Amino acid sequence: MDEPRLTRRTSLLRFGGLFAAALGAGSWEAEAASGGPAAVASGAVSCVLTPELTEGPYYIANEKVRRNITEGRPGAPLTLKLTVVDASTCKPIRNAAIDVWHCDAGGDYSAFSTPNQRTYCRGIQRTDANGVATFQTIYPGWYQGRAVHIHVKVHVGGNVVHTGQFFFSDSVTDGVYRRAPYSGRPNRTTRNANDSIFVNGGSKSMLHVAKSGSGYVGRITMGVNRS
Repeated sequence: MDEPRLTRRTSLLRFGGLFAAALGAGSWEAEAASGGPAAVASGAVSCVLTPELTEGPYYIANEKVRRNITEGRPGAPLTLKLTVVDASTCKPIRNAAIDVWHCDAGGDYSAFSTPNQRTYCRGIQRTDANGVATFQTIYPGWYQGRAVHIHVKVHVGGNVVHTGQFFFSDSVTDGVYRRAPYSGRPNRTTRNANDSIFVNGGSKSMLHVAKSGSGYVGRITMGVNRS
């Protein structure tokens, strides 16, 4: 089980509304692109300071650089759209390396639960000019003592600038888990409210998940200090 702790670093994660009401509707990315320190100071563009979350015991460095990390594991398709921005300007950071890892639908981590299979549900992608990295994976399962989550590290210029975890709405997870293969493991033990990691900042690390065909798309924007 992951033990709760705060790392020495802090990062900024987007949470809540990102525009002043007077700005009206529009994409966060478009606003960030025209923003800068003045926009941050005025509140027209905002990134919210949150604590980092523990790396946990299942990290493996130097994973494969690839978009599809499923390796044939069964589960509901999940596309991750992860955006990295500069905390001082809220502008996208290009070529940041995002490292993700999570358990499969049965709650197993590659290399740990399955020593002979070391790479499923793990991988690295670099951000594009809009600061976005995309992964094709599956909706994670659960294991004893933890809410459903995905681990993440962000590397910029060879430095780790963020270590955290993404969480899912319990109501979305309830719907996903009514389907196979998740339905074969009913009665998950831990929801967000009683997860020891979630209570240290997980509410500000929630993926925004939407249905897409037979699967789901999860999005989040991470504001980081570049060094």
